[in-house]
Amino acid sequence: VVESWSFLDTVESNFRPLVVIELAKGTKEETIEWFTKRIVDKKANGGAQLLIKPLVMENGVENIYLVGASHLRLLLGAETVGLVKECSDNSMRTFTYSSRKTFKDFADDNHNFLTMAECQYIIKHELENLRAKNEKMIPGYPQAKLYPGKSIVRRLLTSGILVQIFPLHDREELKKLRHSWYGRVKVGYQPLDDIRCYFGETIALYFGFLEYFTFALIPMAVIGIPYYVFAWEDYDKYVMFATFNLLWSTVILEVWKRICAILTYRWGTLLMKRQFEEPRPGFHGVLGINPVTGREEPVYSSLKRQLRIYLVSLPFVCLCLYFSLYVMMIYFDLEQWALDYHKENESNFSSLMLYVPSIIYAVVIEIMNRIYRYAAEFLTSWENHRLESSYQNHLILKVLVFNFLNCFASLFYIAFVLFDMKLLRQSLATLLITSQILNQFAESLLPYWLQKRYNRRMKKRMCSQKTDRELSIAEQVNMEKEMGTYLGTFDDYLELFLQFGYVSLFSCVYPLAAVFAVLNNITEIYSDALKMCRVYKRPFAEPTANIGVWQLAFETMSVISVVTNCILIGMSPQVDALFPDSKMDLVLTVALVEHLLLAIKFIMAFVIPDKPRDIQMKLAKLEFESLEALKQQVRAFQMQL
Repeated sequence: VVESWSFLDTVESNFRPLVVIELAKGTKEETIEWFTKRIVDKKANGGAQLLIKPLVMENGVENIYLVGASHLRLLLGAETVGLVKECSDNSMRTFTYSSRKTFKDFADDNHNFLTMAECQYIIKHELENLRAKNEKMIPGYPQAKLYPGKSIVRRLLTSGILVQIFPLHDREELKKLRHSWYGRVKVGYQPLDDIRCYFGETIALYFGFLEYFTFALIPMAVIGIPYYVFAWEDYDKYVMFATFNLLWSTVILEVWKRICAILTYRWGTLLMKRQFEEPRPGFHGVLGINPVTGREEPVYSSLKRQLRIYLVSLPFVCLCLYFSLYVMMIYFDLEQWALDYHKENESNFSSLMLYVPSIIYAVVIEIMNRIYRYAAEFLTSWENHRLESSYQNHLILKVLVFNFLNCFASLFYIAFVLFDMKLLRQSLATLLITSQILNQFAESLLPYWLQKRYNRRMKKRMCSQKTDRELSIAEQVNMEKEMGTYLGTFDDYLELFLQFGYVSLFSCVYPLAAVFAVLNNITEIYSDALKMCRVYKRPFAEPTANIGVWQLAFETMSVISVVTNCILIGMSPQVDALFPDSKMDLVLTVALVEHLLLAIKFIMAFVIPDKPRDIQMKLAKLEFESLEALKQQVRAFQMQL
């Protein structure tokens, strides 16, 4: 079955492995035959119409398969997934096989027209959309039930039959990318176009945002240093700093939208149509007809999903929030104990003990965030969302609410209940620095050490260094399959979101927050680049037009920062002294200033266009041409009648 490719549209004599499928050792032969047949079967028969080849490892185990596709199949797949490519006239258009000659650098013998990352994305899309039709179970495994519409790959994964699917690295291209990206320490921009070609738009956009956010923090850091050095206790002098912070947070987010539009237009993802998104692989239900597309796909009652969300997920999140607040109150008890201990002893040791509760609390926060993340993923998967975007939005909402309360609740309590600015400054500095140290250790030092250890172990195992192509592929697969799996940009954006909160929410109390954020992000760029190229398996490319719901999350944080900074300034003794007779006047003045700043913020967001003028014109031109082409088709049809 595996070698039977004669019925495909095109047979590739030079098989190019793109994706690796690892099955569990001892998988039954009938299961392998059924699964590989579904992979190579024609689309009309419910297959993926791909090429698959077994890879025999040095130990003779045959549980690893290489997946590829003919050049024709990849081109047709590019049209199916809606890839956008550059035309000969420098415009960006959705690729169609019938108009392939109009695209830049296209030739029938040019197999590099599609990047390796795009080819792997197409194969992933086809594999994920292999769905059961009449099968009641996975052949050879009666306990692994199937029903119409169930994702075959998902069932194989959850049953433990399929260990993993991952795309192969291109060793030559990776070597070039490593050299230009982090091979030498330099002051300059990252090779975002090269990152996009190798890892896809989602990862390239994250590194673009990380780089942009780091540069955007520099003015805040430069202005914050003299405020820290010369005006520590004079809170009235922080009014200008806080005002600059609020305007800065608005401008950088609006300018990022424009930069994002420039990048994604150049990469083609700004034009990709995403309205009719395919059901996510984890979505299950009874096979039915989509009323919009008319295609067969699983359907699941939205009422059942809403009941799961409001009767199970929501109470669980509220319970976790309550537990987080309970832990916070224990932290304040520890703070009081440390303060009492210092008053009794007043030694160097007792002075150090003042920081211990905050450090312990910061570590506990990180642990709670990670444990809650697993619970949130399980609940969101159990809710059975149809689209991947819906799944991600619900997961991000759950995690953001908990992380925001877990990380910032103590700071709000200190600021607006205890009114202790000194403790607020100390807690903010300790939480920020401790979280950055923990993240750098968990994301950089630990993976680097593990990878070094793994490389030493692999050198001992690989005694012979043969140049045979098949053996070299076997060695590469053997190394890559043991690497860690990159779980996406979720945690990376979350770290930046929390960092943005530390910098913006209480800027007038601790101006050095931006300085520590810049230093952390510089090392983050290099450590994340190292992880992507050396520590993790190559992730599948994922087209995206923006940073998604994270843009809204950052904008919401900037709105909250307006309120907190205005209240903090209003609470300062200097401002309070301006209203000795009526505190109501103080409250009204602070509210007026806060509303005024919010108004300025929203006006700026409205005035600054999300897309540059030239890109707006190009998009309008494409829309006009599409309408004209549609009119011509209608006229041609009417003339035939």
